[in-house]
Amino acid sequence: MKVLIISDMEGVAGICRWNQVNAGADGYEEGRRLYTEELNAAVRGAFEGGASEVVVMDCHGAGGDRSFNSLIPDALDERCEFVVQHEWTGYTELLETGCDAALLVGQHARAGAERGVLSHTVSSTRWHELRFNGVAVGEVGINAALCGTWGCPVALVSGDDVVCAEAAELLGPALRTVTVKQGLGRFSARHVAPARARGMLETGVMQAVSRLRDAPVYDPGAPCTITVELATPDDADVYRHREGVTLTGPRTVESQAPRWWDAWRRLYL
Repeated sequence: MKVLIISDMEGVAGICRWNQVNAGADGYEEGRRLYTEELNAAVRGAFEGGASEVVVMDCHGAGGDRSFNSLIPDALDERCEFVVQHEWTGYTELLETGCDAALLVGQHARAGAERGVLSHTVSSTRWHELRFNGVAVGEVGINAALCGTWGCPVALVSGDDVVCAEAAELLGPALRTVTVKQGLGRFSARHVAPARARGMLETGVMQAVSRLRDAPVYDPGAPCTITVELATPDDADVYRHREGVTLTGPRTVESQAPRWWDAWRRLYL
């Protein structure tokens, strides 16, 4: 059984400030350690649940050369492999060749979410709202749609209570979630102690991976229209002459294609 862990930093227990997730900031090394150890818990749970291969894909844009490269490599569980990407959603090989389950670990709520810890979508300042065929989504939706392009189910989502509720609303009640902190605001949370959060995550992943029958496969619909509401007209200018992307307002762009993946590649890659 092949398992892909798609990871982000903002949803990890103990993290609730930008200085813990931005490369070079004074809290970044602490954030990296918390992040890596939570991922190790997910890796352990995946193997306990029957996985034969586990690949971790770092999807956190920390800035500069640390974007998609925030893991501490020599602290990772030696049984897994990990991917350092150049761009988010750039690595698809495991999905294309056949992946049995995806785990979305350390996720955060979409832009504008009430109480969502470090909530944002793609950009912490430039993207105000993202919609797939009219449905508001965040980064969980992007990751789930990426997996769904190749029929891979999302077996588990972890993060704060806000993103777990967001994920269940989008993907359905069969989705397993692990809540490692309660959002009190964008920069505050009531955290589960990291050691206990890791135990919760390990158990949740083990149960999710061993019971994949009801794990949801997300399809935003075909054809697919992706709409992004941006912060300013300046943010929209970069899309003005991009093939397949249309400006439908001063701050709004749309990408349309027969399937989600093609619409997304026109907009993002």
